[in-house]
Amino acid sequence: MNQNKKIGKVILAGAGPGDPELITLKALRYLQIADVIITDRLVSDTILEEFTRKDSVILHAGKQCSKGASTPQATINELLIEYALQGNLVVRLKGGDVSFFSNILDELQALSEHHIDYEIVPGVTAASGAGAYAGIPLTARGYSVGVRFLTYYKEEKWEENYWKELSQTNDTLVFYMSCGTLELLIGQLLGHGIGTDKYIAVVEQATTPLQNVYSCNIHDYFRQNGGNQYVSPSLIIIGKCAALHEKFQWVPNSKSKANYFKQVNKNIDLAERA
Repeated sequence: MNQNKKIGKVILAGAGPGDPELITLKALRYLQIADVIITDRLVSDTILEEFTRKDSVILHAGKQCSKGASTPQATINELLIEYALQGNLVVRLKGGDVSFFSNILDELQALSEHHIDYEIVPGVTAASGAGAYAGIPLTARGYSVGVRFLTYYKEEKWEENYWKELSQTNDTLVFYMSCGTLELLIGQLLGHGIGTDKYIAVVEQATTPLQNVYSCNIHDYFRQNGGNQYVSPSLIIIGKCAALHEKFQWVPNSKSKANYFKQVNKNIDLAERA
């Protein structure tokens, strides 16, 4: 009976790291015409309130593992398929960039299996946003010619040679979603001989009005910032470039521990706006 019904399309789009003005024009254009928006937690409310159709369906499908309230990826895949097969233009809105530490591969596989058209729209990733708003060039002549994007979980067991290589490299190291293991991470780098010319900057809620940056020489971290609890999301920048924050900081610390982003309390929150 539905054989002639047109299948919709899914737009996998990055919303940027927090500041709503960092969203791309392309993502903005799709949000303004989308029938359904399935959004991550790390998306500014301003984007959803001001840049979307008043009759669009918005699904909050956030992930916040520390709260034990993440929306299962399988549920998100099912929603993408369900709404697209109904003929809708669906925007899957992710914080930062869609391809950095997200489950885009799962979503691409699900869409491909159901022969649903899709488009990938990149966004400003958290590393770029945090570096810029903290006054830290991630590469700079005489400081670093490369950047590595990583994440470090407790259950991960890295080889000794890998720890040593990370400790000795002059690449800037940027760790996503790693504040829960930060002290373990620093301990490993110190234990494997990271140089005294390396600094660390923890950028809390980067690019938002509640941004804070905690910066010091990595060898002084435990004395100056040991035991700190950071508001999610926080990004960790390690390397010679991180020392540049002290000289080039242009955004003052908010000194607030309030949450800029919506906290996850349940799996799916459907809001249909009249």
